[in-house]
Amino acid sequence: MADVLLDLPRGLRSELKEPMGAIYTDPAALLADAGDPLVAVGDMVTYHLLSAGRVPDLALVDERTKRSAVDSEVTDAITGFDRTVAVENPAGTLTRELLAAMRTGLDSAETTLLDVDGEEDLAALPAVLAVPAAGSVVYGQPDEGMVLVAPDATVRARVRSLLERMDGDAEAAFGAIGKGE
Repeated sequence: MADVLLDLPRGLRSELKEPMGAIYTDPAALLADAGDPLVAVGDMVTYHLLSAGRVPDLALVDERTKRSAVDSEVTDAITGFDRTVAVENPAGTLTRELLAAMRTGLDSAETTLLDVDGEEDLAALPAVLAVPAAGSVVYGQPDEGMVLVAPDATVRARVRSLLERMDGDAEAAFGAIGKGE
């Protein structure tokens, strides 16, 4: 059974629809503006970055897009990572296992693919807190494109507020990604 630290309540779902950064449809333009390290959340985002020639430092995939299975062409193209780690993370949650694996991946000199059993969508939030200031987080905005997040103080404060309002133990979640207080 997964050690769920945070669970998304219905009331917060609408707040997550607002992009945390600029929306791009051209992966090359996004990569020109992206920082290092680069975190990719989602199968399609990871696929587009890889197709543009960039292996993200950390990528999270669940073999689904918009609640449907991704094409085998996409799954087959998500390669080139130094290591792959399988983690469990049920839909609408953040588990200790996922957060710890994100932290380990970011601390590693190797590129890391987290293959999520469940759902990786919410991982963009803790990724914004965990990535160094020079880095970037990219996640998909359904039917619009890819959102590039520069983790400045304003965005980090918004993310911290969202995580604190989720059901569960926000302090344990912050600790799991190395951002405890």
